[in-house]
Amino acid sequence: MTHSTPDISSLRGPILITGASGFVGANLFLKIFAARNDVYAVVRRDKSWRLADVPDTHVITVDVNDPAAVTHMLDTIAPQTVFDCVAYGAYSFEQDPGLIYQTNFNSIVTLTSLLARRSVSAFVHAGSSSEYGTNSAAPAEDGRCEPNSHYSVSKVAVGEYLKYMGKEHRFPCVNLRLYSVYGPLEDGSRLIPNLLRKATSGTLPPFVAPDTSRDFIHVDDVCTAFISAAVRMNPSLYGESFNIGTGRKTTIRELAELTCDLFAVKEQPDFGSMEGRAWDMPDWYADPGKAKALLGWEATMPLSEGLSSTANWVRTLSEEELAQRSKKTAHKRKRSVSAIIACYKDEPAIPIMYRRLTDTFLKLGIDYEIIFVNDCSPDNSAEVIREISSKDPKVIGISHSRNFGSQMAFRSGMELSTKDSVVLLDGDLQDPPELIEAFYAEWEKGYDVIYGNRVRREMPWHWGLLYKAFYRVFAAFSYVNIPLDAGDFSLIDRKVVNWLLSCPERDLFMRGLRAYVGFRQTGVPYERPERMFGRTTNSFTKNIDWAKKGIFSFSNVPLTMLTTAGLVLFSLSVLAAVVIGVLRIAVPDIAPRGVTTMLIAILMFGSMNLFGIGLVGEYIGKIMIEVKGRPRLIRAALIRHGTITEQLAKPSQI
Repeated sequence: MTHSTPDISSLRGPILITGASGFVGANLFLKIFAARNDVYAVVRRDKSWRLADVPDTHVITVDVNDPAAVTHMLDTIAPQTVFDCVAYGAYSFEQDPGLIYQTNFNSIVTLTSLLARRSVSAFVHAGSSSEYGTNSAAPAEDGRCEPNSHYSVSKVAVGEYLKYMGKEHRFPCVNLRLYSVYGPLEDGSRLIPNLLRKATSGTLPPFVAPDTSRDFIHVDDVCTAFISAAVRMNPSLYGESFNIGTGRKTTIRELAELTCDLFAVKEQPDFGSMEGRAWDMPDWYADPGKAKALLGWEATMPLSEGLSSTANWVRTLSEEELAQRSKKTAHKRKRSVSAIIACYKDEPAIPIMYRRLTDTFLKLGIDYEIIFVNDCSPDNSAEVIREISSKDPKVIGISHSRNFGSQMAFRSGMELSTKDSVVLLDGDLQDPPELIEAFYAEWEKGYDVIYGNRVRREMPWHWGLLYKAFYRVFAAFSYVNIPLDAGDFSLIDRKVVNWLLSCPERDLFMRGLRAYVGFRQTGVPYERPERMFGRTTNSFTKNIDWAKKGIFSFSNVPLTMLTTAGLVLFSLSVLAAVVIGVLRIAVPDIAPRGVTTMLIAILMFGSMNLFGIGLVGEYIGKIMIEVKGRPRLIRAALIRHGTITEQLAKPSQI
């Protein structure tokens, strides 16, 4: 079959590219985006430097491990072609087995299961030549796989899963086993960018053993393979895997010699001075015959031309910029924040909150998202959020089916958040967004939880005393160290968020739970203003409920007090009985008589019994809430890009 460049316009749209912040995904997105406007980049946290110039309207921030968020994305975009480039574990420093399998296998099962319920034209998955493991010298697609790493196992698993989906369920999918892809936008820690950076200045980096071979394929050829697979998708291809490589075995010695010739490098290569990855094989190259026969694809860019074009990109970057474009140094970037706002009867405050949050984040120069949680507010909050989200893709809305309370509103937003931290705020503007700047500064110092410490409240003095009394009583009763005068307003690092979300309780008290999980915490003092709009929804009764929620969730002191009171009263009863008995015998005239003493004793002990039963009942009530296992919260709809999408229960919830 004659090789021809596929026509991008032949792809059925809309087009979705997951993992688009990565090397291959970003190149594929930019190639398609240059030709058509109905392609969307899906990223987990932020756009990354590779997509810096892409309009926000074409970038969707979604955690592919979250079925609700993925469902909303698919409902909103209704893609016909999906290119899946999500991967974790290809780098030597990505060694978390749980995250490898979750990202490389579980997320693909979630995505394809949802796509299989819809009409989709093509699903093209970025597999890996690592699937072959130790069988690495030009294996055919039906050759044996001998995985030699967690990454390899995960890729084999998803390849077999897609084969099952394609052959048994007629799902239009293929698996492309990519070899050593290189080219512009590659991670700065990889071999080719480092080699070209050194070569353009007349030197060479250290190398592994000289006879180690690889199949270097330019990213443009790889992008063409993806497009070819989608354009030519038909039932005979469903579930098939294809080797995507040049078929040419290039040793590290040959690579070094070619580089020296291209860039006139006089320095002699230093072979064997660099240690390879644990799973590297001495010979690792492709047999691309099947891709040529069935997809009409073959690699066309010679290595010399590919190195020259990649060098042109490398020359546009300083050594520091190239180093920054590396996963190894990603932790040095400014970390991102998800602002979660619990809204109830806050319609007029929402636009002001949005503007003040946006101004704060822009001042900090960080990536962010704003999640408004409409907790079944009786006003027009949902429409206000929808209108804002239509103009700003960084704004997400969640609507609950009923009022679940601010604590569950915060949890709802935390479950869908995608950034490096979350900031929890009430929607009434009593939590000043500008304080996030001070929170962020403490976060950069190494603190994991930074909470607002209310040194003063703008409210009637008697309410202020009651609030202060609550925090001090709660702190005295609690078995964890609860900060005084600290509400929900806080910045919480992602690792702490994950632990908070792992706590199963349904009767949630976030500030107590925040103290319970621990980590490094500090407070930032501020004065809490009065509500800007409307009246507070708190009342004396609701504040009593807050006190009960906190005390019964994080304290056993009431039960201990009850036990102590019982012991004391029992001792007093025995003592009283002995005294009265002695008086009856020794001094009968002054011994207590009549029903008065008996009535007082009965009333006292009866009241104590009722009080004790009430305390035990409070704890039993909390136990009942937990053991029923009802959904913690119910999202009626998600709001993104000005579209309100109703949410359906998962089968396990029906």
